[in-house]
Amino acid sequence: MSMHSRKHMWLHGLKFAVVALVAIGVAGAVVMALWNWLAPALFGGHFIDFWQALGLLVLSRVLFGGWRGGHGRHWRARMAQRWDAMSDEERERFREGMRARCGARPIERTPGDQPS
Repeated sequence: MSMHSRKHMWLHGLKFAVVALVAIGVAGAVVMALWNWLAPALFGGHFIDFWQALGLLVLSRVLFGGWRGGHGRHWRARMAQRWDAMSDEERERFREGMRARCGARPIERTPGDQPS
C-alpha cells in the first residue's frame, strides 16, 4: 500500500470519527433540550444532563430499535436489482467510477472464482 493511500485512509477514518462524535454530541444535546423542556412540565419529571440524555438514546435504541437495525437491507436489495439489470459494459463503467472515487484496491480471488 502506498504512502499516499495510507494517508488518505487515515484521514478518511479521522474525518468519519469527527463526524460521528459531532453527530452523537448533537443528538445528545437535542434529547437533553427536548427532555428538559417537556418532561418537567408534562410529567413533573426531573431535568437530565448530557450524559443521561446519551444513556436515554442508547436505552431507546435497545428497547425500540435493536442493535442490528435492518436499514441497509432495502438499499442492498435495490442495488442488487440494479446490478442484475446492468449490462457488462455498464458494470465495468460503475466499477471504474467507484475505483476513481474510492481508490483502487486489488480484489484477491482464489483459483476457480468467477468474477461477478
